[in-house]
Amino acid sequence: MLEWRDEGALLSVRRHGESAAIIEVFTAAHGRHMGVVRGGASRRLAPVLQPGAQLDLTWKARLDEHMGAFTVEPLRARTGLFTDRLALAGLNAICAMLHVVLPEREPHVGLWRESIELMDALAAPGWPAAYLRWEMRLLEEAGFGLDLTRCAVTGSREDLAFVSPRTGRAVGRGAAGDWADRLFPLPLALLGQGPASGPEVRQGLAITGHFLARELPLAGRPLPEARARLIDLLARG
Repeated sequence: MLEWRDEGALLSVRRHGESAAIIEVFTAAHGRHMGVVRGGASRRLAPVLQPGAQLDLTWKARLDEHMGAFTVEPLRARTGLFTDRLALAGLNAICAMLHVVLPEREPHVGLWRESIELMDALAAPGWPAAYLRWEMRLLEEAGFGLDLTRCAVTGSREDLAFVSPRTGRAVGRGAAGDWADRLFPLPLALLGQGPASGPEVRQGLAITGHFLARELPLAGRPLPEARARLIDLLARG
């Protein structure tokens, strides 16, 4: 019998049979992982197994390739976010993006820590800019980090104004020339500079979304609908 214990955030849950549930969690040391929770649909556990819930998890299976079973203990609930439409959209987008970006059972300790910090930040103002920076981290985990440190044409670090949709590298205002209308505008929010307005965050998400859709193995499917709902709510202000 194989067994481990870890801490994780619940990404999704679905009913399994009469009283069990299959959950997907993002754990600190074991990455994105699925397992059965016996009694997961019961009156006692169903309120615990909500998206974003932080759990103490013990996983057991006869063989490593088996789905296995979880026993869970609640560490932190995030149900307080459910009454805030925008924060709930942010939480759902985080969970959905982790599902599509991360391969199963592969640890991403740094991203796990940053994802938990972002979930915690949803209860405070100004988190959309943090979400944008988090999507940049997702691109790094997917093996395609943006290079916004210097102009791809001149090497200068000054007056960076655009991002190439082909290379993901910054381009200076003077170097863009006739190509400017084919480039993404580079918002300061993507550089972590200055206050991040709503339009700047949406500009940044257009850039990260372009590269995430291109770099992830989505088999022709779009990015998760939960992400599109978040962007729609951000656009409404």
